[in-house]
Amino acid sequence: MKRLRNYFISGLLFWIPLALSVIVVKFFLQFVDNIIPVQYLPKSLLNVTHDIPGLGIMLILIIMLITGALVNNFIGRQLLALWDKFLNHIPGFRGIYNALKQLSDTVLSPSGNSFKKALLVEYPRKGMWTIAFQTGDYQGEVSKKIGKEIVNIYVPTTPNPTSGFFIMLPKDDVIELDMNVDEAFKLIISTGVVKPK
Repeated sequence: MKRLRNYFISGLLFWIPLALSVIVVKFFLQFVDNIIPVQYLPKSLLNVTHDIPGLGIMLILIIMLITGALVNNFIGRQLLALWDKFLNHIPGFRGIYNALKQLSDTVLSPSGNSFKKALLVEYPRKGMWTIAFQTGDYQGEVSKKIGKEIVNIYVPTTPNPTSGFFIMLPKDDVIELDMNVDEAFKLIISTGVVKPK
């Protein structure tokens, strides 16, 4: 009976992550398909009678690639500049748009390095440690007022690292970790369950 129980548990440990992964992927594909109006889905455009999961994502990828190709040439850049100028004349919208554009340019830019290093910092109080990410070296007014070299850090929340806190700390108060940014993200998202290599 003990051996049968172990076999059963081993079977569960194999199938549960696989089944949950399939469910999450299927939910995501259906969610994307539901966002796009039915008449614009590839199955409507191609007169396909049965549902093919993922066609919505393919459409979004194609639109993103075409848009990216258009805005990366001379005429596209001119049109993009006109579009930005137009949006900057809309009161109330201007501030939100500029902030989000600057954030997306920093985080998503291929040449950007939004998170440089994984760090260990004492936060939210002495004696409590958390993983943070270095976002830059700020040597402006704050550094002069404090009289120390300052490091910009982002302290993410668990399990959703997209929300967190921006903190400026003296460089002496942070410890640089050997793990890379991806490994640190996995550790944070899994609440410490997935360990770095």
